[in-house]
Amino acid sequence: MSKKIVMFEYEKETKNSVRYKEIPDEGTAPIVGTLYIQKWFAGNSKTIEVTIDKKD
Repeated sequence: MSKKIVMFEYEKETKNSVRYKEIPDEGTAPIVGTLYIQKWFAGNSKTIEVTIDKKD
């Protein structure tokens, strides 16, 4: 089992959601890429942190 914290930064707003782009660790490829969060939850957040818990 391994955990990874992935950081996202605000990219733009769409009709009902906010689009965030991943900030990959230096020298690594993105894990998720783009993430859409509903506006009612995202609010005015400029950064989002997501924890991925991989079950082996």
